[in-house]
Amino acid sequence: MITIPQISIAPFTAGLQSLSAILDKAKNWVETRKIDPNAVLQARLAPDMFHFTRQVQAVTDQARNVGRLAGVEPPKYDNTEASFDDLKARIGRTVAFLGSLTPSQTAGAEDKTIDVPFGPQTVQMKGIDYLQRLVTPNFYFHLTAAYSILRHNGLEIGKRDFLGLR
Repeated sequence: MITIPQISIAPFTAGLQSLSAILDKAKNWVETRKIDPNAVLQARLAPDMFHFTRQVQAVTDQARNVGRLAGVEPPKYDNTEASFDDLKARIGRTVAFLGSLTPSQTAGAEDKTIDVPFGPQTVQMKGIDYLQRLVTPNFYFHLTAAYSILRHNGLEIGKRDFLGLR
């Protein structure tokens, strides 16, 4: 039987760790080439999309939403990150939070009703639907967007970096 932690906590942790390693490369790249870090941190793929920093914040927001499946309200973070180091620290806090969730906390979560805040209202979803239709797609959307912004701006990264195979 596949468990909620196997399909959420484990892959989200791996994705966050890959993103953290990519941030190391981005920081080194910016420093080596004497690029203004804010030019990268504020870069976007399109005018109506989040900038890089907000993409990273959104990745961690989605990962922390797994807490709802464990009956734990996800911790809220202020979106005040202004550097690669700040973003890495945010990722580290998120990985630590995911690591604090136990399999027993998520046992039966696939059938549990989850209250999902949507602006001024709350929507109810079954745990498995919440994970598969909302949290997981959003996690990978923002992870891919963050990666793509860096790649688009010239950072030499590839699929192996995205998958954490370097």
